[in-house]
Amino acid sequence: MTMLNALPALPNGKTIAIDFETANEERGSACSVGLAWIEDGRVVRVEERLIRPRSMRFSSFNIAIHGIRPEHVEDAPEFPEVMDEFADDFAGATMIAHNAAFDFSVWRSALDSYRQAYPQLSYLCSVKMAQRLWPHLTSHRLNVLADHLGLMFRHHNAAEDAAICAEASIAMARQAGVSHVAAIAGVIGMRPGRLYAGGYEACSCRRA
Repeated sequence: MTMLNALPALPNGKTIAIDFETANEERGSACSVGLAWIEDGRVVRVEERLIRPRSMRFSSFNIAIHGIRPEHVEDAPEFPEVMDEFADDFAGATMIAHNAAFDFSVWRSALDSYRQAYPQLSYLCSVKMAQRLWPHLTSHRLNVLADHLGLMFRHHNAAEDAAICAEASIAMARQAGVSHVAAIAGVIGMRPGRLYAGGYEACSCRRA
């Protein structure tokens, strides 16, 4: 990923952007996860992990989107092991995803397939944030936001998608006049989504 017109720092605490790619049309078929950490208004760490789906069924449609094939994940760990690596990072962090309804349904569905409890965390949707804060844009897809910010990236690579989501969120915090990405929710009337042991609540915005 090449960052152009690097953005100045925005102070305050930790947020983690997350992005999943899936092997097929089933939400629980995660084959890759990307994570980008925001601390003190900068992206300070980006990670990607390949995931071995339980069924190992890859559709040609999904392969065409992200380029991940069964042979790429044959030796990769399965979903619980991959996510357990980052459990301490998730604790107490504000999570964010671009089209969070998709990414958090992937997370839930994968956990359901392993009969595992959901982690306890809150999350925001950067699509909904962009729709409220940058209504003039013709689209709020991730590649359009990257163009708007002067950033280049490899779309549908989970790590790069997560990093652009994080960079866009930092820019939107500035636009909203707040010092932390989590504070955007209060400005635009967003109710954060939640995962918890007994279920989940979707991220939503009140009517403008």
